[in-house]
Amino acid sequence: MGRWRAAEKPGSKYSTPAGAARLRAELDELWRVERPRVTEAVSAAAAQGDRSENAEYTYGKKRLREIDRRVRHLRKRLEGLTVVDRPPADRTRVYFGAWLELETESGELREVRVVGPDEFDMDPRYVSMDAPLGRALLGKHLDAEFAIEAPGGAARYTIVSIRYETGTDPT
Repeated sequence: MGRWRAAEKPGSKYSTPAGAARLRAELDELWRVERPRVTEAVSAAAAQGDRSENAEYTYGKKRLREIDRRVRHLRKRLEGLTVVDRPPADRTRVYFGAWLELETESGELREVRVVGPDEFDMDPRYVSMDAPLGRALLGKHLDAEFAIEAPGGAARYTIVSIRYETGTDPT
């Protein structure tokens, strides 16, 4: 079995200002702090002699490859990123960056925010615009009812409120 993998569909190229700042901070940390530290450790391990049986050298080289791979990914991601820092003209529909209150079939209220694929892990309320729920929400209006296929079966929601904010999160 080879190493070939089918290409993944690249995520949407939108981000909130906080998400873009997080990507830039991670890139800066990897490039200016982590990589020089690991490079120094690899050099020290290489100076100890036989590299074939030197676990510190082997691990350090592996870690350098991981860092370089992540740096390439972050640079490419940031290169084409569109930072959405203002609300849309039509605030009655769901677009990127919207905060929503959804009501489930059982009457439970759930607050979510539609964000880019690089930032949905920043807050448990964040939903990627590429996720099934995020795709289902985009373009919907207030009081819209919709259903999505979830692992536990179909889930039905009603949009109770839509709001947009600029700058920081409302937390």
